[in-house]
Amino acid sequence: MKKGSTLFLQGVITLIGIVVLAVMIQFPLTEGRAVNLDLSNIYTDPFIIYGYIASIPFFIALYQVFKLLGYIGRNNVFLPSSAKALRTIKYCAIMQSILIVMAVLYIRMAHNKDDDPAGFIAIGMIVTFISIVIATAATIFEGILQNAVDRKSTRTT
Repeated sequence: MKKGSTLFLQGVITLIGIVVLAVMIQFPLTEGRAVNLDLSNIYTDPFIIYGYIASIPFFIALYQVFKLLGYIGRNNVFLPSSAKALRTIKYCAIMQSILIVMAVLYIRMAHNKDDDPAGFIAIGMIVTFISIVIATAATIFEGILQNAVDRKSTRTT
């Protein structure tokens, strides 16, 4: 892969991280239940705090993708560190899907009878499915890469 392509993809990953962080900071200010609250009450809301904690695996996975693209840009793909980055991405995707399912279940069980959580539940299901697909793809790529790393190490010894 050309160096320019990997730099472009790293830029896209960085932009995704910045946009998600900006949305996470701005969204609680406009979200339905927090519109009339002051800043200290908005950012101490348990569900918003849970959202911030649940975003940690997402940002860790973004960083690992950034590192993996760096390895690719330097033609160092067939290293154990690349397989480790894919393994971390897999675990982050699994953790993200578990955390989203927990949030969906909480909203489903604890919502008011006046609210309709169908939109949130639908978005949660879609994001969970995407996380599972990412975890599956990372598992497949990790296996292929680990096999290549093992073959490379047996050839050199």
